[in-house]
Amino acid sequence: MGTKIIDGKLISDQIKEELREKTAKLISEKGVTPCLAVILVGEDPASQVYVRNKEKACEKIGYKSMAYKLPASTSTDELLELIDKLNKDKEVHGILVQLPLPSHIDEKKVLNFIDPSKDVDGFHPMNVGALCIGEEGFVSCTPAGIIELLKRSGVEIAGKECVIIGRSNIVGKPMALLMLRENATVTVTHSKTKDLPGVCKRADIVIAAIGKAKAITADYIKEGAVVIDVGINRNEETGKLCGDVDYENVAPKCSYITPVPGGVGPMTIAMLMKNCYDSAIRHMGA
Repeated sequence: MGTKIIDGKLISDQIKEELREKTAKLISEKGVTPCLAVILVGEDPASQVYVRNKEKACEKIGYKSMAYKLPASTSTDELLELIDKLNKDKEVHGILVQLPLPSHIDEKKVLNFIDPSKDVDGFHPMNVGALCIGEEGFVSCTPAGIIELLKRSGVEIAGKECVIIGRSNIVGKPMALLMLRENATVTVTHSKTKDLPGVCKRADIVIAAIGKAKAITADYIKEGAVVIDVGINRNEETGKLCGDVDYENVAPKCSYITPVPGGVGPMTIAMLMKNCYDSAIRHMGA
């Protein structure tokens, strides 16, 4: 049995194509065009690339996108004023503030000010709470994308032992809740976990999200496990992108593995687009 490489680019393209068809139908039948507003504060080059990618995805699917590029000197209050305007705008279905924000801006205050029904990033406490108790809400895009990768690759989740490495609010914690929702048995590990390799070796599914290049070696993985690599790091020797998993040595042991780049990354924008479509549908009924 060879290792199957999960192609995140291919799966994200499938999702975008499905959304494109559904959006064309929504526009022709209901006259509603999903609309995403993206706010970028400052000149961070990586953030500019992400914003451009989101605009391109909107264009490809047929959404309307609004980009607000604000100077780094923007104050918290000025940013809240813009969000307030977008919260009240019935044409806008999704509001996204590109992180990180300049250090003088109160990030928590800003994210909590976004109307939860337009919080397509899934970061608002109300959406996180909804996920905890199994209510409808927006799920943060990377964990939601990982579930799609697993399901569309035919990986059985129910009853499987899943180990998540990392407990961040953006990936680790929501990932654990989503895997529980899919009936996996979930262990969340972190920097204080004793015998991390031993814990990981029990797992049928390993999801690595710690932000350390090639930290997860073959010793952590049992034969036939599914490995999902969320990390995006820069390899100091080669300057190339690499994940949290030592791909060359881990891949031969796996039944399925995601590469970096081209695995989890493309899914994040695909799920953002899905959240935006879902928001447009929900707002029609509101």
